Amino acid sequence: MSIPRIRPPFVADERTQLVGWLDTQRAIVQWKCEGLSEENAYRPVLPTSPLMTVAGLVSHMRWTEHCWFEVIFLGRPASGNPQFDESVDDADMRVKDVPLAQLLDEYERQCQISNEIVAAHSLDDVGKHPDYRSSAASLRWMLIHMVEETARHAGHLDTIRELIDGEKGYY
Repeated sequence: MSIPRIRPPFVADERTQLVGWLDTQRAIVQWKCEGLSEENAYRPVLPTSPLMTVAGLVSHMRWTEHCWFEVIFLGRPASGNPQFDESVDDADMRVKDVPLAQLLDEYERQCQISNEIVAAHSLDDVGKHPDYRSSAASLRWMLIHMVEETARHAGHLDTIRELIDGEKGYY
């Protein structure tokens, strides 16, 4: 894991705070996957949510980063992102036979791309994709949303991991 689980400073500029909290949550996502077997990475533990697996959540988070920062904010094409595949429900969580290590590497690379995009733009800039209403949001709004989204799924991972093997811990 290359993203340290370090909270941002108590006093810092807005960008440092937002990216710092997002990076902390991203690191927790990675941490929840440490030492997990391939079998357990794909093990559903919630009977009514069979796609809610560690592997499925890591893939979802990777594609969510891509969606918000590359597609909606920069206006790049949505092609290739399974979240935009309307023919398959939850396509981004269907990652059978993709090793967890690969999913984590892809997630980490996507987070690096997202951070590069954030660093190159004003927090007041808005999205550019003409086809999505969410493009009206500022980069600041998108960062806050991604902190919320990532923390929410880090909580899911915490619960799933505890149900799989008893491993727990918030931070």
